[in-house]
Amino acid sequence: MLVRYKDHPVSVWEISRTSEQPDWFETALAKKEIFWLDNRVRILMSSLNPPYQKKHRLGSGGTVGGGVDALGVYAYGDVGDFLDATNQRVVSREKFLAAYQIVEDE
Repeated sequence: MLVRYKDHPVSVWEISRTSEQPDWFETALAKKEIFWLDNRVRILMSSLNPPYQKKHRLGSGGTVGGGVDALGVYAYGDVGDFLDATNQRVVSREKFLAAYQIVEDE
């Protein structure tokens, strides 16, 4: 699906075990940067590489966010939440419907 956030295209995926997964999600899953934990996923946000990606500045350690779980690099999402890979965050269905614009379904 083509989605816009604040008038910019973003790569999002509704977290689901049964829906089609985008290529960037499958790649991250294969690299073990995303893990399924029952009906929840743990995501290493700094590793996501969606088609629409913002340019991030590197931190003093040379990595985005420092590369440690304690610094908030990992995020968790439940089935039904949306993973916004472009902005590197997980949003609830309610916040997604309020803040994002679905342009078209594929």
